[in-house]
Amino acid sequence: MHRGIRLWVAATVALLVASGVAIAAVSMNFNSPMEGAQEAPVPRDTQARGNAVYKLSADGTRVQYKVIVANIENVFMAHIHMAPPGVSGPIVVWLYPSTTPGIMAPLGGGRIDGVIVQGSFGTSDLVGPLAGHPLSELVDLMRSGGVYTNVHTNDGDLVVNEGPGDFPAGEIRGQIMENGPS
Repeated sequence: MHRGIRLWVAATVALLVASGVAIAAVSMNFNSPMEGAQEAPVPRDTQARGNAVYKLSADGTRVQYKVIVANIENVFMAHIHMAPPGVSGPIVVWLYPSTTPGIMAPLGGGRIDGVIVQGSFGTSDLVGPLAGHPLSELVDLMRSGGVYTNVHTNDGDLVVNEGPGDFPAGEIRGQIMENGPS
């Protein structure tokens, strides 16, 4: 084979290999391990734990999600909020009870262990400071640790923050982070 063709083939193969590595490094999976110690501005003394898992569609237009909890009572809301660790931030996606703000789940719902919600969201579901923005802005925040999942509890009485099962501002929280390329 001619030396110029060999160099061209070698360069093309190297470019394809390098491109494959770059594509593999782009994460489509994210997760958000949640606990009371991550709540801000006040950590919560609770045995509740959870994890939210997120998967970006191949075309980047939808995110599938599942929120799983354990040892928690009276869940009435779950969201994605925009803020770095240790800071409370505004809601940018409603996860539970639905992606439609204004619908509230019953208070004092008892203990839950398992999946509380699963579904998907896209650009039209973004609220607050991301309303009207492309989904890619949220995905960039997910990749950089600029958003977190938060699960809120309320026992239904007039006294708030009485302890586990009654933290209306949030009982468990976890920053969303990349979890792998595929």
